[in-house]
Amino acid sequence: MTVGAVTADGRARVLADGNQMPMLGLGVWQVPNGPECVNAVRWALELGYRHIDTAQAYGNEESVGQALRDSGVPRDEVFITTKFYPGREDPVAEAQQSLRRLGLDQVNLYLIHWPQGGATWAWPGMERARERGYARSVGVSNFSVSELDAVIAAGTIPPAVDQVNFSPLQYRRGLLDASRRQDVALEAYSPLGTGRNLSNKTVTSVAQRAGRIPAQVLLRWCLQHGLPVISKSVHRERILQNAQIFDFALSDEDMAELDALDQTNGTDRALESKWW
Repeated sequence: MTVGAVTADGRARVLADGNQMPMLGLGVWQVPNGPECVNAVRWALELGYRHIDTAQAYGNEESVGQALRDSGVPRDEVFITTKFYPGREDPVAEAQQSLRRLGLDQVNLYLIHWPQGGATWAWPGMERARERGYARSVGVSNFSVSELDAVIAAGTIPPAVDQVNFSPLQYRRGLLDASRRQDVALEAYSPLGTGRNLSNKTVTSVAQRAGRIPAQVLLRWCLQHGLPVISKSVHRERILQNAQIFDFALSDEDMAELDALDQTNGTDRALESKWW
């Protein structure tokens, strides 16, 4: 299986370091630590998800760890991502705290959550966290092409992943093309536009033609562009629906219509504006 390729069953992406990332993950942004988060993660694991995405900034790593333990799914079958909060100083120390909260010896992927303070300062600490076995893979999130290039130039290993806001309405072609050239897996978050994209007329029209719901169309669009994708829900039925994206395909016409929704002018940036 070549680096950058999607596995034959369409369910995992081979990263540049040889590790495999499941194409669909459950995200828990804005889900409070406690029963709601535990239930969402436990339901996802029951329904076949094998990729859970959390972050130090979310404040719910304990719940993710509890749900993983409660699920009975073997640890080596689940891909766990967490993210370094760049308001802190040391990615290694923060990784240790994340592992304590998660109740794990290692995460599968550790990302710099956003490039606060500049693109490169935290990368040596990320590399050390990987060397010490705290993370199997390391990467970034919300990094533009220029920021990615800076990390690659400064580091001894490149980021395996850049997790960014990506959907038909945020179709960052410049960033996608550059990440492919650099063998960095672009990973999509907020593919549903925190719900806004579900009522888009083109999306609903494509969904009707495909006999699917808008959420499935938006997630499937990411898969067909080769992007692992994170979806967020705390409702069991929606978590189930969001997983039903491997048994259909969007036509070339559907993909072209969705591609044309882009509002970023094919940007190579990860964000329209900074939040920090």
